[in-house]
Amino acid sequence: MMDTKKLRQKILDLAIRGKLVPQDPNDEPASVLLERIGAEKERLIKEGKIKRSKKTASDRNENEIPNGWVCCRFDEICSQFSTGPFGSMVHKSDYVSHNGTPIVNPMNIVDGKIVTNNLMMVSNEKAQELDRYRLTKDDILIARRGDLRKCCIVSEESIDWLCGTGSFFLHIPFVEPRYIELFYLSEYVQTILKRECVGATMDNLNQSVLGSIPFFLPPLKEQERIVNEVNHWFSVIDELESNEGDLLKAIDKAKSKILDLAIHGKLVPQDPNDEPAIELLKRINPKFEPCDEEKYEGILDTWCTTHLGNICFLTEGEAIADREYPYIDVKGIRTGSFTTKQSGKHIKQGTTLILVDGENSGEVFRTPIDGYQGSTLKILNINKNVNSKYILLFIRLNQKALRENKVGSAIPHLNKKMFRELTIPIPPYQEQLRIVSKIEELFAVLDGIKESLA
Repeated sequence: MMDTKKLRQKILDLAIRGKLVPQDPNDEPASVLLERIGAEKERLIKEGKIKRSKKTASDRNENEIPNGWVCCRFDEICSQFSTGPFGSMVHKSDYVSHNGTPIVNPMNIVDGKIVTNNLMMVSNEKAQELDRYRLTKDDILIARRGDLRKCCIVSEESIDWLCGTGSFFLHIPFVEPRYIELFYLSEYVQTILKRECVGATMDNLNQSVLGSIPFFLPPLKEQERIVNEVNHWFSVIDELESNEGDLLKAIDKAKSKILDLAIHGKLVPQDPNDEPAIELLKRINPKFEPCDEEKYEGILDTWCTTHLGNICFLTEGEAIADREYPYIDVKGIRTGSFTTKQSGKHIKQGTTLILVDGENSGEVFRTPIDGYQGSTLKILNINKNVNSKYILLFIRLNQKALRENKVGSAIPHLNKKMFRELTIPIPPYQEQLRIVSKIEELFAVLDGIKESLA
């Protein structure tokens, strides 16, 4: 499956270089649009509403864009280009819990929209003092520290709110705001920001860097066509991503269904010549008596049901002191990076472990190296008369059922009593082998599909 994030960036790259939609020679050239923007800025300067921006150097490359476009600087197209108020301009006493004017900070910019979660407000009196930081419709809001991809267009609902300290707001007349947003989010701009905005603890974007970014300005009519085309393709990608999520869920459901069919004797054909399962269970315990379980009624006579505790149990490793070994915990198993300890309960490489505490309680691992047993893990011992892979597949199917929350705590753990008493259907040993082989075959196909979606 295609990488949708890269696909989005490819579409943006084509869009900002004039390669996504055809040019129309009848469109008013972008040079005329830029002159109109310049005239509007001169008017505002004469009226004392804005200051003349400082000239900054930029890498202009007219060869990157088609005829009718103009390469300019970001600050050339902005009639207002400012950060929010300095932190010293707003004090703790200025904030109110209701009936105030909202201030939009970077944390309020999520997925191209202003969200009201954790939205702070100042008194209306204070807002009047900060009047020059008020937002108008179609202003562009950009985070100037942290995640510099945070960018949104001010909508009707946010008019007259205030730009926060950690943001820029840009007022750009005569230009399609959605095109500006797409241009800013393009890999072309984000690569410049990654190069120029590295801070000690987080990325910081200053006005000089933002203002000097080369901006590829198309004719207004073409901007509108570009925005419509990008929106169309992004909606297609959204559908692909939704379907991908549905497919991943379907794969997980398919695996559970395969396991369910397996333990009900419906995955592989039975062989009447197989030794009945009760014989192998009697080798484990000569006094063995099958347990009744309505859930597994209808399985063949060669199968037998028993409690999980009759064929496997949980133990600890051998306590050893004054020896340094890697500490085998889940994090280390997942990452391959282990800390060391001087003493603990020793376990050997290849030992089967089951997680007994945490959100994934019931998950099973193989110890990759010799080491000391982690505190949230137990050794899972499976009787040699049954196929261990079959038992592990059964545990996997019932992993969620074996978990419960500790009293007074949100941390789940393995319910050991339920683990011991859970009824498991046991097929003849040779059928266990056939079941495991078939499941591995089917899971390999499903995993191949899943990997192609990564």
